[in-house]
Amino acid sequence: MQFQRPRLPLSTDRLILREFVSGDFPDYAAYHSLPEVYRYLYAAPPMGDALQEQFSRLLDAPFDHDGDTYRLAVERKDDQALMGEVLLKLASIDALQGEVGYIFNPAFAGNGYASEAVATVINTGFSSFGFHRIYARLDAANAGSVGVVERLGLRREAHLIQNDRFRDVWGDEYIYAVLATEWNSRTSLNI
Repeated sequence: MQFQRPRLPLSTDRLILREFVSGDFPDYAAYHSLPEVYRYLYAAPPMGDALQEQFSRLLDAPFDHDGDTYRLAVERKDDQALMGEVLLKLASIDALQGEVGYIFNPAFAGNGYASEAVATVINTGFSSFGFHRIYARLDAANAGSVGVVERLGLRREAHLIQNDRFRDVWGDEYIYAVLATEWNSRTSLNI
């Protein structure tokens, strides 16, 4: 199955969601190099060639098979600042399920940009890609990310206890989700 990508850029009142371009690397590297960005990602920040390779792979990433990721740069309209990224991972073609994710530069935290961008990419997952269900997996200690999905009305479906370990520290994980019918009924009511 091949998914039809939406017409880009996607636009909100304050944001532009667009494909990454090669000139985005310095801003991308700036936030991907921060240890606090990777605190809840169970990985160390990539450095040097590894960071450049990671960025190069996302420039032309496929979105056709389970595990593929569709990633968009999030830019502030008023000054074109690259603030972060949102993504949809193709979790299961057969079950029409996607996983939403997001990474933002902490310098832009606390202004609702992540919620606005994540809502836009969830809309795209349902309207353009035809997903039945979209979920988010979050470190239970990541209060900022938990706040994003709860503000958007995703339902907590699971609390996995000590299901992952990074640097010899066990971490819990929450799984939040929303069905297309739930999302569409809420957005049609402007909730």
